[in-house]
Amino acid sequence: MPVGGKILATLAGTVFPRTAGFNSIDYGAASPETLMVTNILMFIGGGSAGTAGGIKITTFLVLFFAIWNEIRGRDHVTVAHRSISSSSQRQALSVALLGVAAVMAGTLLLLMFTDEPLDRVLFECVSAFATVGLSTGITPHLPPDAQWVLMILMFTGRIGTITVASALALSSRPRLFQLPEERPVIG
Repeated sequence: MPVGGKILATLAGTVFPRTAGFNSIDYGAASPETLMVTNILMFIGGGSAGTAGGIKITTFLVLFFAIWNEIRGRDHVTVAHRSISSSSQRQALSVALLGVAAVMAGTLLLLMFTDEPLDRVLFECVSAFATVGLSTGITPHLPPDAQWVLMILMFTGRIGTITVASALALSSRPRLFQLPEERPVIG
C-alpha cells in the first residue's frame, strides 16, 4: 500500500472494530497479531452513550485508572482532580469480568463444536459479544450448535452488560451492620 493508503487503513482499522463493523481488510487473511489487536479493540468497544458494543471505553478507563492508582499506592482512584467511587469501580469490574466470562465460555464451546483454530474462533466470539459484525469467514461454515453460541453471545453482548450495569447501579442498598474486615493475600 502507498503511505496514504496505510494511514487510511490504520485509522479505519482502529475505528471500525469498535463501532461500525466495516472491514477494510480481509480478516480471514489477517495475521494473528492483527486479529489480537482487533479483538482488544472490539472487546473494549465504543462510548457508553452510543450503540457500540463491548464493555465500553468508560468501563475500561475506570479499570485502567484503578490499576494506575493502585500502582502509585493511592487509596482512592482519582482522574483529573475527580474521585471515582468504589461502587463505580465494582460495577466496571463486574461488567468487564462478566464480558470476559461470556467470551471465554463461547470460545470454549466453539472449540468443542468445530475444528477451527483458536485465533479464528476467539475473533468470532469477541466480534459476536461486541456486536461488531466482523468475521474471519468461518461463521457460515459452522455447525448449527456453534451458530447458536454466537447468537447467544450477540444477545448477551447487546443486552447483558447494559442490564448488568443498570441492575448493579439500582440494587445498591445500605447494610445495617458491618462485617469484620479481612485482608486476603492477593497475587
